[in-house]
Amino acid sequence: MGFDNLMLRLDELVTGVLGQWDIYTTGLFVVLITGFIYSVISFRDPDAHPMLLARQAQPSPVRQEGESAVFRSHSAPHGIPLNSGLNIKDPGDSKWSRGRDGDIRDIWRRVVAGALDREGKETGEIGKLFTVLGSENIIEHKLFDVTRQINLIGQHIKQNGGNSVAIYLPNSVEFLATLFACTFYDLTPILIPYDKSIEEIISFLQKSKADTIVAAVGSLPYDAIIKNYSALKQLIWVVDEGSKHMDWDEVPKGTGGAVNVSTWQEILQDQEPTAGTELPAVDRTVELKKVLAFGPTGELVEYTQANIIAGIAGQLTSVPTTQRITHSDLFLPVDVLSSPYTLVLTLSALYSNASVALNSVAGHNPDLALATHGIAPTIIVASAGTLAKVHSETTTKLNSGAYQLVHWLQTRSLVQDGVMPVASFLSRMYDSLRPAIGNTPGKLRLIYVSEQPGANNPPLSSQELSDLRVYIGSRIIYALTSPHVAGAVTQTGLYDYRIDEPSAKYSHFGAPVTSVEVFFKDTNDHKTTDERAAGEIYVRGPAAVGEEVALGISGRMKDDHTLALL
Repeated sequence: MGFDNLMLRLDELVTGVLGQWDIYTTGLFVVLITGFIYSVISFRDPDAHPMLLARQAQPSPVRQEGESAVFRSHSAPHGIPLNSGLNIKDPGDSKWSRGRDGDIRDIWRRVVAGALDREGKETGEIGKLFTVLGSENIIEHKLFDVTRQINLIGQHIKQNGGNSVAIYLPNSVEFLATLFACTFYDLTPILIPYDKSIEEIISFLQKSKADTIVAAVGSLPYDAIIKNYSALKQLIWVVDEGSKHMDWDEVPKGTGGAVNVSTWQEILQDQEPTAGTELPAVDRTVELKKVLAFGPTGELVEYTQANIIAGIAGQLTSVPTTQRITHSDLFLPVDVLSSPYTLVLTLSALYSNASVALNSVAGHNPDLALATHGIAPTIIVASAGTLAKVHSETTTKLNSGAYQLVHWLQTRSLVQDGVMPVASFLSRMYDSLRPAIGNTPGKLRLIYVSEQPGANNPPLSSQELSDLRVYIGSRIIYALTSPHVAGAVTQTGLYDYRIDEPSAKYSHFGAPVTSVEVFFKDTNDHKTTDERAAGEIYVRGPAAVGEEVALGISGRMKDDHTLALL
């Protein structure tokens, strides 16, 4: 009897629903079913498990009085050495043995030898080297020719008594060739920031005690240099195509003839075409020369090659394996190569056998569209000031109410779903207003951006970084750097798309890379407690100059173990 009543009620319910069914009910039913099917089909797992974002660094189990715990990357846990090298194995070494850390010479040897597979065997995949001159003039350099430049320039400087070589060049193949020439021929490279005043350049030369300058033709007033810096022995002009008809070897009257003036092109042309085609034998018993660079306030920093290599190793191992730089990438440094962070990433790309494009338009805050004109990079490195400019200009253009809905949906995909937003019909309507980066929209997959205290660039907020991911369609790694640390100190996770709490003025800087560890020392204003790690930031590890340095700024470790400035 109870079952009959149940069936009767069910029949009345179905009859009542179907009896009231109309076109509006049909429309509502279709919308609900369509939404359910779409959510099932379009569902994507988060790029990173939420637990990986909840604790991004590993603290030491104990701490010293007046200090915080020591924080490390999960990829370099406590109890094992920090990442200090490239694990290079020479011919004949057992594949089970630990390889050498390596030095800068090994970077170019890997470039010409080609990529390695997981078993350490050469695959024959060799990256390319480009110079970008405008949108149509793209020059591909044969690695054979660059090796010849490295040898002949290094030999010329050495034979003429050079020892300390100041490199005053824009981003170019000659910049890299001079750096490698110095390392192969036991010379000290000095990275002089480009496009500085003559007073600053003379100050840099005096601090570094350079005896040789390699400079872009016309970038330095010769008479002012000779008059104010008497220690100069050699000057090598790198002449562009439009100036080759002029005689740059001639020494102006009244300046004296003690300086050996020559041009890059003549040094190469004076030798046989087959000269310098083989890299010199490496003497590993000789102490390696340091790499000298200048911080944003003009202080001289002396990096050992071990610092540089550790910085490279930290970059190569601090990114998920599937997203590391590979042979299929085209890497473009938009920031200057005289910046240690940019240089370390460029050397990382070369060691990974990626193709590298160089453009003299690059600078501290260049026009990003202009700097990427004519090519289609997959990875770029830029300063925080450059991306802040892109964000400001794009936000001004994309300010309509309709776009705000599109932006909200894509931001929701990033922040709540943890995935990069996919292009849709609505989002494509605004493609013409988005930043034009490269000549193949959508190919750029990763942007490295750095923040260096004292560089006069305000740090970016997490909201700005999120907006830029939506505008550009690329993942972004935001790094805290220091002139006394090769590479990065800490950097945000590749899949960390979160937006910080509204009270946070600037974005956090992620966890330490695998080549350093970070801790805090108490100051008058900030002290570490059992609940909070804060104070002056200290960095320790093989990538730090002198093994341990104080950054001179205060920070704290957030609950998710990411570093934030105070």
